[in-house]
Amino acid sequence: MIAQRMIHYFAALPRTASAMAFPELTDRERDILHLMARGQSNLSIANTLCLSLKTVQNRVSTIFNKLQVADRSEAIVRARDAGLGHDSSR
Repeated sequence: MIAQRMIHYFAALPRTASAMAFPELTDRERDILHLMARGQSNLSIANTLCLSLKTVQNRVSTIFNKLQVADRSEAIVRARDAGLGHDSSR
């Protein structure tokens, strides 16, 4: 009974802006997109998230494909329009 109430409570909580804006992205991809929107380079993102540069490059390409954008600037514009890139969007 209590467990069921807890499940309903947490299911009813609002999702973060980034999760609602880009449901096709994984949590890690959203983290990377958020950092891209804050102006960080791939190397800086790799260092921040403790990932290899190659992993970040691969994830960025996946983000481009999922968002159907041609380049980093288009991805950043979409992210910022959705509210990413600010501390409150995480």
